[in-house]
Amino acid sequence: MFGRKTPRPGAGPDRPTCAGAGLRLRRTSHGSMLVALYAPRGKDAQTPHTQDELYLVARGSGWFVNGDARHPCGVGDVLFVPAGVVHRFEQFTDNFAVWVVFYGPEGGESRSPADAGPA
Repeated sequence: MFGRKTPRPGAGPDRPTCAGAGLRLRRTSHGSMLVALYAPRGKDAQTPHTQDELYLVARGSGWFVNGDARHPCGVGDVLFVPAGVVHRFEQFTDNFAVWVVFYGPEGGESRSPADAGPA
């Protein structure tokens, strides 16, 4: 279940947890990185972001639209979105939530030749 654990020293709104998914992570930022729990309700109205991002599905399931691709996603899936790419979650369960990690420079990390695949 998502939410806050029983109050403990240091607990508070900056310490979301995901009981039952084996995750306990502090909502935090460091340098260019930001980690937060994202739980859309009803409709996911995201717009493209200026940094690369990772999503780690913590609860529920749904569909992930990433550019022109659309894939099912569920607990344990890790999803990557390059900076500037249109993306959203669709047809997700009521309990759907992901950890999101924004990182790197504005505009995203540049691709290396190895990322491009075989010539």
